[in-house]
Amino acid sequence: MLLALSMHAYSLEEGTRLVKAARHAIELYITTKEFRPEAVESTIREFNQKHGVFVTIYHYPTKTLRGCIGFPEGVGEIKKLVVEAAIAAATDDPRFVPVSHLEFEHSVLEVSILSKLERINGNAEQIKKQVKVGRDGLVIEYGYHKGLLLPIVPVEERWSAPRFLDEVCIKAGLPAHTWMHGTASLYRFSSQVFREVEPRGRVEEVNLEEL
Repeated sequence: MLLALSMHAYSLEEGTRLVKAARHAIELYITTKEFRPEAVESTIREFNQKHGVFVTIYHYPTKTLRGCIGFPEGVGEIKKLVVEAAIAAATDDPRFVPVSHLEFEHSVLEVSILSKLERINGNAEQIKKQVKVGRDGLVIEYGYHKGLLLPIVPVEERWSAPRFLDEVCIKAGLPAHTWMHGTASLYRFSSQVFREVEPRGRVEEVNLEEL
């Protein structure tokens, strides 16, 4: 676990509860006509801290991405955000059709809890030195454009820091080198990541330094 940027650190037991709550929320939403978020929120009611939250769904065992939605800022309590993000990842990711109940039985969930955003300033060389792959996620904002990449992405893709910076620009629909020009707002953040090993299986904390 690497939390260089300030945030509350969660235990494996807490992370497991959040992942199970995310799964429960999706299952109820896609199988129940009258879904009530409170039914899930009540099971994690003490998670009232305000952090950004992302929920990612992967097909098992191929680990093919199936949905990823979240909130980069702590716009609400984690107990609410994890439920909203889970349902959105399963049903509202514009890159995919909604996840069916049968498909969900062959999926694993990942919950990322984000630190507060920290502004990155400086010229291109100074920016590159402030970004560490394996620790940082990135957000870029420019006009109506906004892009976010979680810390786990450049680790899995084996990107260098400059490539990571290029890719977050592309994610925002911007030219790759926009981060160099000093005209966009650039932020970094860290995260804790908890993931199911297999569908409905045990949950582990992902150590980005070991991937």
